[in-house]
Amino acid sequence: MSRNGALSFLEPLEPRTRNVAVLDALADMIERAGLTIGDRLPPEVSLAATLGVGRSTIREALNRWEGLGIIKRRRGDGTYLAANVQTSGGLVPTMVRLEGEALLRLLEVRRALEADVVRRATLNASADQRAEIGRLCDRLLETVAKGRPWRKADHDFHQAIYNASGNPMFGEILMKLDHALERSAESPFGVDEFGLASFPPHRELSDAVVSGDTERAVRAINHILDIVVEEVRDIITIDA
Repeated sequence: MSRNGALSFLEPLEPRTRNVAVLDALADMIERAGLTIGDRLPPEVSLAATLGVGRSTIREALNRWEGLGIIKRRRGDGTYLAANVQTSGGLVPTMVRLEGEALLRLLEVRRALEADVVRRATLNASADQRAEIGRLCDRLLETVAKGRPWRKADHDFHQAIYNASGNPMFGEILMKLDHALERSAESPFGVDEFGLASFPPHRELSDAVVSGDTERAVRAINHILDIVVEEVRDIITIDA
């Protein structure tokens, strides 16, 4: 089917539902038209005209998808699917599932990098850096236990490990990964409750780095990531 032929699967949206429904409508179009990875989407102007919305609305929607790694834009050529898109048939909104799937892809990348960085930190950390990692872990777990906003404490703890690796590029890359995934305001993956179960194993990670036990440190970071992965899967398969 041609990319313009896919437009037959769209209908104009009511004004009150535009901001909420446009991404669901695009996902439904892709699924019903049978578009797959590598296929080119119809032009923005055609999408906007068919849905009855402004081109800026379509561009904003595609920007979100680009941030999730679902599409790729090629200057002067068009917009192409970079990941499979299917609508949700149950309780989980389509965008929540797409965000979760994007987060799982990001966690695969993090796992490869984090395993190496904690190994290097365990081997290279100075005595002062080991003490700082332990102190920041104490602060992080205390912050979480008291129900306070924990993101800065979490950032500081992991940044101390990245610094101890001896290669500042690890920290820069991993921090950019954290900000690469664009989450919607209503995303369950952006609330403070998400990922709380992964904090207790941070003590194991801290103790392993401080004591110089590389294998224990790698097991600990993998355990932390396993917990987050399982939580993501639980959220996006609630209606399975």
